[in-house]
Amino acid sequence: MTRPGLPKLIATDLDGTLVRSDDTVSAYTHGVLDRVRAAGIPVVGATGRGPRLTELTRNDIRAADFLVMAGGGRVVDQSDPTGPVVLRDERLAGEVLARLLADLEAEVGPLTVMVEASDEQDAPLWGDYHASWPYQDRFEARSRAECLSCDVIKAFARTADHHVDELLAVARRIVPPQVATLTQAGLGFIEICPPGVDKATGLTVVAQTLGVDPADVLVFGDMPNDLPMFEWAGWSRVAVANAHPSLRAAADEVTLRNDDDGVAVYLDRLLSR
Repeated sequence: MTRPGLPKLIATDLDGTLVRSDDTVSAYTHGVLDRVRAAGIPVVGATGRGPRLTELTRNDIRAADFLVMAGGGRVVDQSDPTGPVVLRDERLAGEVLARLLADLEAEVGPLTVMVEASDEQDAPLWGDYHASWPYQDRFEARSRAECLSCDVIKAFARTADHHVDELLAVARRIVPPQVATLTQAGLGFIEICPPGVDKATGLTVVAQTLGVDPADVLVFGDMPNDLPMFEWAGWSRVAVANAHPSLRAAADEVTLRNDDDGVAVYLDRLLSR
């Protein structure tokens, strides 16, 4: 149930939630988020995007005091007047990922695999080309051996024979949570993150920094990778109308679609009531 008054922290997913289908964020949404901050409520952008997309992320949620990126693996405090401070930076060892992929391929067959290894601005993903990947301008074909030769921020995998939700279920059965965190964010690939990394643990870093109880946090999302923060936050969990069925089922409330500025409409009403 939504609590009376206002939350003490607001976190929102970006793609599919705050960001519209045309990859833009409306002036109305930016304006409402500025009003949230003016009301003394810190704003967090909680996204699966890796640190290589930090500048894009900052542009999409300009009001953010903190960024929880890479699905929780990178947490950045942007409120420090001396400049951004990295509060968390987790990686998955290449040899661990290699064993994990071998076990998964033994079960489901050949996988298309990409890794996010670099946090340099606009760095490409490495790995196997797949026509369905929506961001071809930030991709570089590399061998599996090259992809597994270093620690990675996260990995992406898919197979032609399984729907992404089915592949995720199989992977979670095979891969223990102490080895890696597995999720999916609506791109047709499962995402393989370091153990203990999800949006809830990333937001925990922010909440502890600010001294905020999870019971006082409002969150918005649209995909299964938002489920951990929906389970963690207690003020209210709000899904956009275009959300994955699993997230709608976990939500306290459903707002309008991302293309209809659902997050901003909800917050506008909240601030005006």
